[in-house]
Amino acid sequence: MFGQANVLAAGQAEFPPSVEDFYLPSILPWGAHDSYWVTKFTLMIWIAVGVLIIFFLATYRNPKLVPTKKQWFAESIYGFVRNNISVDMIGHQGVRFAPYFTTLFCFVLVTNAFAIIPLFQISPNSHIAFPAILAVISYVLFNYIGIRHHGFGKYFKHALIPPAPWYILPLLIPIEAFSTFIIRPFSLAVRLFANMFAGHMLLLVFTLGGFAMLNANAWLAPVSVVSWVMTVALTLLEALVIVLQAYVFTVLSASYIQGALAEEH
Repeated sequence: MFGQANVLAAGQAEFPPSVEDFYLPSILPWGAHDSYWVTKFTLMIWIAVGVLIIFFLATYRNPKLVPTKKQWFAESIYGFVRNNISVDMIGHQGVRFAPYFTTLFCFVLVTNAFAIIPLFQISPNSHIAFPAILAVISYVLFNYIGIRHHGFGKYFKHALIPPAPWYILPLLIPIEAFSTFIIRPFSLAVRLFANMFAGHMLLLVFTLGGFAMLNANAWLAPVSVVSWVMTVALTLLEALVIVLQAYVFTVLSASYIQGALAEEH
């Protein structure tokens, strides 16, 4: 975003920003610059993975009975997810899913946070491909858990046949199938994507809009300042959205697993 702002300040960029801003070029230093396989998004994903691995390895390298500050911080994150998501949503069985939910929460949180970190200024989750992959992972997991817990036939019977009179089942079964096996992963991915996409677009509009008004007419300089103040305010709001969306994505994944384990769902 800063790069676009500098270009616009020089009067060389188009305004307003478009969806094409989310299709980033290759960052490879040699050829293949039209390749979408190794982009800034790819780099951020690997950075997020590396940061999380190093963080948890470093904090638990030499655990103490009386935890250090780093160990306490890592344990607090795990304890929050285990107690407030896994156990609250699933019950006592939720403890065994706590490592997955902690990983999911931290990964979504870090990749979301790139949206407001200087030099990155965009989240990989603002591109639908990344939330879609995360949603597919949770989708495969809750179906696998349900089949393993109930058995193939019983799981799909509970998932597709609600307790209702037989004569309306031909109507309800397709609705249940569509809701459980299509809408759930779709809504899970789109909710995260839409929030991060919209947040990035708002920040772009107010940041670049300030430069656009300043370039258009010097008398609009006070309005440009207001636009940049709005950018700061929206960045603070985006920080809240970043945490909230990581929490919501994890809670919904937990609720789907809870539904897969339930005797009637």
